[in-house]
Formats: sequence, C-alpha cells, structure tokens
Amino acid sequence: MSNEYGTAPLTIGAARVAITDTDDGVQHGSDHAVTFSGRSTATVPAGAPILSDPIDLRTAALSRLTISLYLPGRVDTATCHGTFHTLGWLIPGDASALMSLPADAVPLPAQALFTAVEVQAETPTEAIAVIGDSRVDGVGSTPGTDRRWTDRLAERLAARGGQTRCVVSQGISGNRILNDGIGTAALARFDRDILATPGLGHVVIAVGNDLIFSFAPRTEETAGFLSMFPGSPVDVDDVIAAHLQLAARARAHGVKVHAATIAPYGGSEMYTAQGDKAREQVNAWIRTSGAFDGVLDFDAVWRDPADPSRIRSDLHMGDNLHGSDAGYAALAESVDLSLFD
Repeated sequence: MSNEYGTAPLTIGAARVAITDTDDGVQHGSDHAVTFSGRSTATVPAGAPILSDPIDLRTAALSRLTISLYLPGRVDTATCHGTFHTLGWLIPGDASALMSLPADAVPLPAQALFTAVEVQAETPTEAIAVIGDSRVDGVGSTPGTDRRWTDRLAERLAARGGQTRCVVSQGISGNRILNDGIGTAALARFDRDILATPGLGHVVIAVGNDLIFSFAPRTEETAGFLSMFPGSPVDVDDVIAAHLQLAARARAHGVKVHAATIAPYGGSEMYTAQGDKAREQVNAWIRTSGAFDGVLDFDAVWRDPADPSRIRSDLHMGDNLHGSDAGYAALAESVDLSLFD
C-alpha cells in the first residue's frame, strides 16, 4: 500500500484479505487478517509506501482478491489509481471483517491506497510488466470484469501452460513518457513501477499520449482537458529517444524489452493530421529499428482498412480513441506468446 502522494500520515486501523467469491462477497474460510511488522495497525508517513507481513493464503492462478481496510482518521489526500476498473466500496465504521457488502456500501470510483499484491509462486515464475496509458489501463472495457488487454493476455499465458508468467499492468490513464500530467511521467516512474517488479523478465512499452497531446487542437472544447498536461510539446525524435532510454534502463537489469505501436485515434477530439503523421513515423521506427526484442503491432490490429487513421468501429468504445471489450480482446489475441519465452 502507499501514502506516497499523501500530505499527512495515514493511519491503518485494520486490514484483511480474502478470495473473492461473488461481486459482493468473499470465499468462506479464506479471510485473513493483515499485519504490519507483527502489528494489526500501522501509521504510514506522508510520501512512504508500506509492505505487509506475509499472509498464508493459497490462491489459484487468476484468482480475484478482496482487500478490506479500516481508516479510523480523516484522509484528505489519498494515493490512488483514478479509474475504477477494479471495483471498490466505502462503508462507515470498521467493516473490514464483513463477509459481504452491506446495503449502505457506496461505490468508490478509484483504487485507493493499494498498489500491488506479491505472490510466492510454487514454480519458477517470470513477470511481464506493461507501462502505458489509458489503453493499457483499459478505459472503455467493462468495469470490474477484468477485460483489459493485459487481463486477456494473462489468461492466454495461463491457458498455454509451461513456465508461469504473470502480467503486471502499470497503465495510467492520461500518462505520458516525457512529461507528468495524470500520473508521473513514465521516465520518472519506471524504476518504481517497472524495474522494482519481483521476478521481472519482460517489459512492454505502450505509451502514445505524448504525440497525441502535443499535436492536439487547442480549442475551447479541449482547453480544460489539455490544461492537465503541462510541459512543452514533444516531437517524433523526443519520443524515439525516450523509448531508447527506457529500453537501455531495462536491459541494464537483464530484462527483455518490447514496444507496442501507437493505435489510431482519427475521429476523436484530440485528432490532427500532423499528430497522425507523427504517430505513423514513430510506429515505422518501432517496427523497423531493431531496438526491441519484440513488437506488438497494435496499430495494425485496430486500424480501419478503409481509413487507417481510425479504429475499426467494432473495436472502440464509441469515442474513436479507446477500445471496447472486443477491441482489447483483439489486442491480446494478436500478441505472439513466444516473445516471452
């Protein structure tokens, strides 16, 4: 868990973890108390993460967990993941030991405080960590159903058998490589979010917002949204250099590096012909430069043959920018699993 963006100490009054049984309940007998350095409570300083003690809970591959947290004090600024593809709930008082949701539970449109679950595997395991933006984050997929392309890729890898490989999604909606905005820039968060992943063997770079926002039309309709993304505009050479920097840092840790081409966005309010030309130039470099151990050609999967600047109508959520469940499934199905051997 994390209080890294908090402005005051965070007090944890109680924490529990269990295997999810249904959307509003947990599997009988799986509920476990979580401790921190042997104590049931903890205070996390502002700016710090916290790691719990090991928990003796056996889980199957692709299991879903329910994590309950009691916060006895006010939390004015919470470290969180701002999109709600993982369902959360707010309940008054200490409800951490409840086995199902009460009637007064209120949906929480964010993944607050929790950052990761580490699992001790029974067999040698390798992690595939994906750094990216809203298309990695799964914007447009059905919330609470694990239908991002990274989820579907994990399902394919599990069904294949052989060496266990897990997929760690580090997508942040609105994220960029070179500049902060919604979330810290990929270049700045790479060590924390990617290279610190236990058992890391592969990295996938899938970030396209730098070009989209740099070339986006400056209108009254887009001004408010674009104000969330400070920093100078970047060009094709900047984005290529950033990809090379991430690749070099990963290889310095003995990790293989793959890159995804940037999918189309024609028809969205962010689209310009200049931005699309820059996207095509970066994609051509990703495909042909030999800079990566593998290429995930998501542009080829999503583009409309009748208009390659646009996503096929059956694969986007309706905004010409983000995928639907079908769109993300198509991305996952396109990935050559042998890249991770």
